[in-house]
Amino acid sequence: MGGAAVALLAAARRRPTTPLVYFLTRAPRAGLHEAAASAAQEKGRRRRSSSSRLLGPDIPDTWDPPPRTAARPPSPGSAGVDYESTTTIIDGKSVAEDIRFQIAEEVRQMKNAVGHVPGLAVVLVGDRRDSQSYVRYKIKGCEEVGIKSLLAELPGNCTEDEVVDSVSRFNEDPSVHGILVQLPLPLHMDEERILSAISLEKDVDGFHPMNVGNLALRSRKPLFVPCAAKACLELLLQSGIELMGKHVTVIGRSKVVGLPTSLLLQRHHATVSIIHAFTTNPEEITHQSDIVISAAGVANLVRGSWLKKGAVVIDVGTNPIEDPTSDYGYRLTGDVCFEEAVRVASAITPVPGGVGPVTIAMLLANTLDSAKLAYGLATEPHEL
Repeated sequence: MGGAAVALLAAARRRPTTPLVYFLTRAPRAGLHEAAASAAQEKGRRRRSSSSRLLGPDIPDTWDPPPRTAARPPSPGSAGVDYESTTTIIDGKSVAEDIRFQIAEEVRQMKNAVGHVPGLAVVLVGDRRDSQSYVRYKIKGCEEVGIKSLLAELPGNCTEDEVVDSVSRFNEDPSVHGILVQLPLPLHMDEERILSAISLEKDVDGFHPMNVGNLALRSRKPLFVPCAAKACLELLLQSGIELMGKHVTVIGRSKVVGLPTSLLLQRHHATVSIIHAFTTNPEEITHQSDIVISAAGVANLVRGSWLKKGAVVIDVGTNPIEDPTSDYGYRLTGDVCFEEAVRVASAITPVPGGVGPVTIAMLLANTLDSAKLAYGLATEPHEL
């Protein structure tokens, strides 16, 4: 038997790669199969693809929880492990405290120089407990550094136009230098329309198409970089982690974290892989990575077996898990199974206390930068 035949036989006997079936809803998968069948029927007819086809199908990137056994909270048997002796715990609280101290000092200098302080406006729609909690943290952060905060609260059944009107009023207020709309919005609202209504100069969340587009172009500078992406990079840089030439895997591709983080990493000349809900071999890709940044929103998705020895792990996930022993009835856990990953990684962020505090600090920093531009205290966007 020839060498080629042996290779084919061996390939046929190999176990096929299994996709992340449990992360995908049946509807999107059915849509992919239908698209494949339609493409087969069109075979032989060569014509220019439409713009919508070139841009790809608009399928929700929905992640379902892992099997019950995988999502189960880690065993308390490892509670006595001295983590600091085996890996570095990247302390986001400490990093955020240093940043807030610097911001507070600059805010005092601004008040002395021009008689004004930065202003941040938040639009909160509905009564989601997690969104209310996030907004409270942001307002508290403003108070700690001397930034003025304004809050517009709207009921979940309000109209889209009412939200846009609130944004427009803040756009016209010269004392407001940053505007953010707390996500997610109610399902009946057009998120893109509302976010696009925010003035580019006040888009401190960094979600405006111009800011995202300029982030993607290495020759240009966005006015603002999304806060969670900035937080991930800040933690890596503050920890002395080399990025140039390193293989970094980003799990999740949302516009809030995954997309801007991957773009920012490329500016630092990292080799970036992106894993999403349709990736067929996530564990294999992740296991090859020097750095893993997870923002999928799936508790305990990344197991210790996904990581190579010595990898650096940045866990952006904040997933509520029922916990009767907690005062709130739940506890927060990350996308990464901490108890397993800490035995493999060289450095890791905890949840809570990792990326979250630095993300809020970056929001305050963006608001300060916007005010400096407005008052002529800065002439160009911050350095990336």
